[in-house]
Amino acid sequence: MPAADRIRDHAAQGAATTVAAHRARRRLRADRARQLADLLRRQLLTGAFADGPLPHEDLLAADYRASRNTVRQALDLLRAEGLVDRLPGVGTVVVARKYPHGLDRLMGLAETLREHGRVSNEVRTMGPAPAPAPVAERLRVPAGADVLYIERLRRLNGLPLSLDLTYVPLDIGTALLDADLENTDVFRLLETITGRPLGHAEITLEAVNADAHSAAVLQAPRGAAVLMLERLTHLDDGRPVDLEFIRFRGDRITMSGLLRRSG
Repeated sequence: MPAADRIRDHAAQGAATTVAAHRARRRLRADRARQLADLLRRQLLTGAFADGPLPHEDLLAADYRASRNTVRQALDLLRAEGLVDRLPGVGTVVVARKYPHGLDRLMGLAETLREHGRVSNEVRTMGPAPAPAPVAERLRVPAGADVLYIERLRRLNGLPLSLDLTYVPLDIGTALLDADLENTDVFRLLETITGRPLGHAEITLEAVNADAHSAAVLQAPRGAAVLMLERLTHLDDGRPVDLEFIRFRGDRITMSGLLRRSG
């Protein structure tokens, strides 16, 4: 190979190496920013920072052994999530907090969040409806049999929190038609109606995109990610009595639980 060609190849390889190294550094900085954002998010959600502005970026950088640029990028990620905002002359402040929802106890929403304010329910739709096949199967009722269908918008301290779609066997659900669903959890009413305590629930939790209806009701951007909790609740004798599809605003709720590893 002529010397000139070798020089060009060497230069090209050097340029490619430089570009690859630059991209690797950018990825590393982004990784560090995400890692720091995860740590700061946890602090925000648990109330570790006092009311008012967050500590200065220099102090956060020292506390978390990160560069100031990394701190700034991490705060930008949290600002994009709507958790913090940067106010001129003030600094970075918390503008939204998520409420904790435990997954290790079977409780209604009002019971779960009683320490954080008042849960109110807007009953948007309620009445008998033919059970879709998957609903009938899970509630152990004949296919096509009527069940009680309830759609509720649930607010915490006036802010939209979740949209709940509920199916209840009609022999139990009929008694709910005259119940105070606006101020009482369905769980409490089911125990009163049946005279039995609730026993256990099967749950599935996943992130889904808000459809147009859900987004409008929850006052969230269309297509925004929401937490979908599917829960089938049984009485203590094993009978399934409540199938729910609950869409939570992901920017207002955090799920937590205690998991144990058995031998």
